[in-house]
Amino acid sequence: MGEIPKGGSLPLEPTLELEHEPRRRTGPSGFGFSRKFKLKCRFKRGFLKRALYGVRARGVCCPALMRLQTLREARWIFAVLAAITFLLGKLLHPLASLPGVALILYTFYFFRDPDREAPADPLAVVAPADGVVVEIIEKPETEVVNGMMRRVAIFLSVFDVHTNRAPIYAEVTYRKHYPGKFLDARNPEASMANESQTWGFRTGTTTLVVRQISGAIARRIVGWSKVGDRVAKGERFGMIRFGSRTEVYVPLECEITVKPGDRVKAGETIVARLRKEPS
Repeated sequence: MGEIPKGGSLPLEPTLELEHEPRRRTGPSGFGFSRKFKLKCRFKRGFLKRALYGVRARGVCCPALMRLQTLREARWIFAVLAAITFLLGKLLHPLASLPGVALILYTFYFFRDPDREAPADPLAVVAPADGVVVEIIEKPETEVVNGMMRRVAIFLSVFDVHTNRAPIYAEVTYRKHYPGKFLDARNPEASMANESQTWGFRTGTTTLVVRQISGAIARRIVGWSKVGDRVAKGERFGMIRFGSRTEVYVPLECEITVKPGDRVKAGETIVARLRKEPS
């Protein structure tokens, strides 16, 4: 399987050709015949292509399986809600289970993980999370780059998709988790005080930093990728359960294409552009 190009898109769809020629047979009349079966299977967009073509290769994960992995993060939530719903309906009244059913449906909604199509522009830096841009400032990045960078902060409400996606096609070079508080994610102090996880993404000579930050409701930060993985632009690398904050640090020379108050979608919305293509 070939490597993913810099734009982050998958290579051309594979074509599988199978040829089968059964043993030649001759009937009673002496009439001989042979049959040749040729099967061409073109794996179009869909579950089969993702299941067969996207399974981890060179650090790239299968999107279909990743959606199952997203739901897996809610397995205990589903189990507890299902048990409570069953007991309420069994011990009280069937209508008493309706709040539990509503919570189960909301949990499915919260852990939704729709497909996204990343822009082909190799200079584009995409949003690492869904939500609203709450802050754009210049700030020293002292953990990975050790220099001044421009930080774009995104707030995720409990109604946003909480899957995090890689901002560029890159190699994961850094990942570290920090325990902390659970302040409101909209509070600027949450960036340093709250539980968080820092990621470094390097492509050529360019390094971007992403920080997953928990909020007042979010109590679990999840990371699916590991150091050494190569991720495509817009590929899922983790998630934060319930309201939270995600920050992306880009080089100072980058052109910022969003402003505070803008709503962004992870893996699709361009938040910045590099000045030159990573080498």
